[in-house]
Amino acid sequence: MTKKVEIIGVPLDLGANLRGANMGPAAIRIAELHQRIKSLGYQLIDHGDLFVPVRESIPQFHYDEKYLSIIKNLSIEIADRTYKALENDRLPITIGGDHSLAIGSISGVSHFYKEKNQEDIGVIWFDAHADMNTHESSESGNIHGMPLAALLGLGSEQLTDVSYIGPKVKPENVVLVGIRDIDSEEQRICKSSGIRYYTMREIDERGMLAVATEAISKVSSNSSGIHVSFDLDGIDPLFAPGVSTPVNGGLNYREAHLALELIAESKQLISMDFVELNPVNDMNHRSAELTVELILSLLGKTII
Repeated sequence: MTKKVEIIGVPLDLGANLRGANMGPAAIRIAELHQRIKSLGYQLIDHGDLFVPVRESIPQFHYDEKYLSIIKNLSIEIADRTYKALENDRLPITIGGDHSLAIGSISGVSHFYKEKNQEDIGVIWFDAHADMNTHESSESGNIHGMPLAALLGLGSEQLTDVSYIGPKVKPENVVLVGIRDIDSEEQRICKSSGIRYYTMREIDERGMLAVATEAISKVSSNSSGIHVSFDLDGIDPLFAPGVSTPVNGGLNYREAHLALELIAESKQLISMDFVELNPVNDMNHRSAELTVELILSLLGKTII
């Protein structure tokens, strides 16, 4: 894995009803992200945050469409940034911001590896939710509940065709880890999609070592490497209270670290995003500091 990383900040909360995730990138940087990554021996570049308009400055028709066209254009910009980071031999770390940003980050990574060696990428998606709704199935219409569906080629073409036309990942190269709060229609989409998902019950029964080892093997066996998309609400709010949509019964502190340590040891990591940190709901900066700790584990930090 390259020892150069690029931070891509995306202060986005337009994909959700609740406000605050747009402050996530700032909170993560304040939690000494740069200093601690550099302490692991990485070279780091950070061009700052992409521009995202605040809601109060946006005309009403964008609200009526749930900011679809704005998120589409932003996704194209994110995809371009992740593509260029990889082109410059830097591992892109996209920090947010709500989970709709993953449409852009993963599209850019997928585009790069398809052009480089004609191979698909693998994705491990940590989340309390499946994020597999479409505009037809979603009760709220919020796009942060749709990114994984869009990346699989489901839903609006404005979301599925970012960077290039068509799906960005194959179902057999995707795993969902930690899901525990899914809409009934989304359950149907998830089951029929062909992806492998690990509910919290399965993690309880089998343990994180078995689940993570199996997940890594599955998504890396026929791919260029692993993109990790980590929604902080995948972790139990006891450890990460600073999220927009907390759900009890999630991953604990050590389960999350173990999974990411195992991914780092696999040497298959090619990119990552950490999303849905909401400083408005955080306690004593705890969730922001945990986010940095998780990033470090994924970059190879070990106990000894």
